[in-house]
Amino acid sequence: MSRGICPSVSSRGPFWILPAVLLLAASALDVGAYSCHEVRTAFQLRQVGPLHRVPETPGTDVDLLVCKHQGPSCCTRKMEESYQFAVKRETLHNIYSYSYELKHLISSHSDAFQDMFQYLLSFSQGHLSSLLEGTYTPLSRQALPHVNQLFASLSLYLRGANVSVEATVHTFFNDLFPLVYTRLINPGMVGSMAVGPEMTDCLRMIRQDVNPFGSHPSVMAQELAEAVSVGRHLGLALEEGLDVLNATEHVTLSKECMKGLVKMVYCSHCRGLTLIKPCMGYCLNVMRGCLASISELDQPWRRYINLLEQLTHGMVGHHSLELALLGIRAHVNEALLYAQLHGPLITATVDKVCGLSTEAPTSMQPTSPEVTTSSMTLSTPFPSAAPLKPLPEQWLGQLAHLRSSPPLKPSKSNKHSLRTLSREFLMYLQRYKSFYAALPEMLCEGENVVDEATCWSGDGVVESYTGRVVGNGLHAQRQNPEVKVRIPNPALAEVKEQLETFNQDAQERFPNLGQMETWEELGSGETEGSATDCDDEDGCQASGDGQDKTSHTKVSSEVASIGPGSNGSKQNAAKPPSVRVIGGSPSSNWPAPCGLVLLLAALCSQWTLF
Repeated sequence: MSRGICPSVSSRGPFWILPAVLLLAASALDVGAYSCHEVRTAFQLRQVGPLHRVPETPGTDVDLLVCKHQGPSCCTRKMEESYQFAVKRETLHNIYSYSYELKHLISSHSDAFQDMFQYLLSFSQGHLSSLLEGTYTPLSRQALPHVNQLFASLSLYLRGANVSVEATVHTFFNDLFPLVYTRLINPGMVGSMAVGPEMTDCLRMIRQDVNPFGSHPSVMAQELAEAVSVGRHLGLALEEGLDVLNATEHVTLSKECMKGLVKMVYCSHCRGLTLIKPCMGYCLNVMRGCLASISELDQPWRRYINLLEQLTHGMVGHHSLELALLGIRAHVNEALLYAQLHGPLITATVDKVCGLSTEAPTSMQPTSPEVTTSSMTLSTPFPSAAPLKPLPEQWLGQLAHLRSSPPLKPSKSNKHSLRTLSREFLMYLQRYKSFYAALPEMLCEGENVVDEATCWSGDGVVESYTGRVVGNGLHAQRQNPEVKVRIPNPALAEVKEQLETFNQDAQERFPNLGQMETWEELGSGETEGSATDCDDEDGCQASGDGQDKTSHTKVSSEVASIGPGSNGSKQNAAKPPSVRVIGGSPSSNWPAPCGLVLLLAALCSQWTLF
């Protein structure tokens, strides 16, 4: 019997054993295909979490919350928790990497602008100090602390401190008036018993009523307030931009966003597909859903970038900060000249208000500088009881020759001027006007996604993503098939409101910024530096009290120094020296009569010939 069985079995052996071997081989290949080795490797390389959380072989009855699918899985609930922490870290890191360049641009230029402001302040302070030391030596030593205080207050204002530019300028002239009165207008009072704290306080308090400096303090205060306020607001705007970027980098991702990110980035790993990449449309839906509140910053951010452009243009254009700071010296010089020329009238007014006798000279000659040309000496007496009134026009004409030299300008070869810095800043700033609208796309570009066949759709490997791709913003997320956006992010909503308020306040404070000058109008090419870029032969003059701002005539005469510093050994240091206009053309006084005489002589000679 056994023999019968054995031959029959042997006869069927080859046909029965071959399918069994093939089945076992297929089973072995199937187990190898669902091995978790690749998942463990990716888990370790991407530093997702502890490696012991990854199983050696896939499980079939795993209770997952996010990466659910039919079939064996290499994921566990603990792995899903690790994936959530990892994807949050990676997403915030990617946001930070894209915003870092923009943040560095704003931060570095904020420091650069402040450094340039301080340089201009220091230069203008030294320019004014040299004027006082070289021209107004009798009061320079006592005036320098007030100069330092003036520029220290302007520096604080530019850095955002709560300082009034107008009050700072008027305080400076209030403190300067007692020195001018006792050392320039009435130099004989120095060391007398009349000069005491009471008189100094009285002179300081009545300065604006007496108006010894004319309109120059008010003009200087207005010019500085307009120009310096633009520079100050630019610094505040740059700080506002940094606050917005900081809030963006530390955004809180919602639970729905976290689930969507895990499903997009790591759920393919659960099936052993560690090299597959998300589809582009799928990634855009996930990222736009996660960054819906961030995308709401797009419109206020665009207006903010426009505001930065307008402030930067205004700072070097219509509201030239550089020109205003360099013009301080000219305003102070003209104010002191004005006080000297009106010395007797100021003295008479002070005697009445403060009740102090200053014993003016009996001749009542003005203590103003003596303006001497080659043809005349200007020395007109003032009645001591006459009210303080504007000078005659012929005096104003002579004062035009007493104005300070043209304001100093940076060298055209200087590559670190305020204009160059502003131009560089605006050039880089243009790249980031649509930063918040483009952020989801930037996070989906590169090696993170593919837009070809065989990409990950969240549920499996597909040839292309078939879902609807939504736009940016909260409203568009109602149709998002991947991430449900329930409420806006409260922190980002507050940031948006603050940015909109800042933009609105700036537009109300500077309503004319929209009418900014373009770079072509401001100049380009080699003419960099300040708005004062012009050569001496172009007729550039320092700005005065308003009548000479439009004057661009060439000044051929040389203006000598005003003060003891010019002829120190020959003049009395207690009295202001005379100001001589050297090389003044005498033709300005007699060109018409002399020409007429010559013409008549020529006619007579021709008549005699006939």
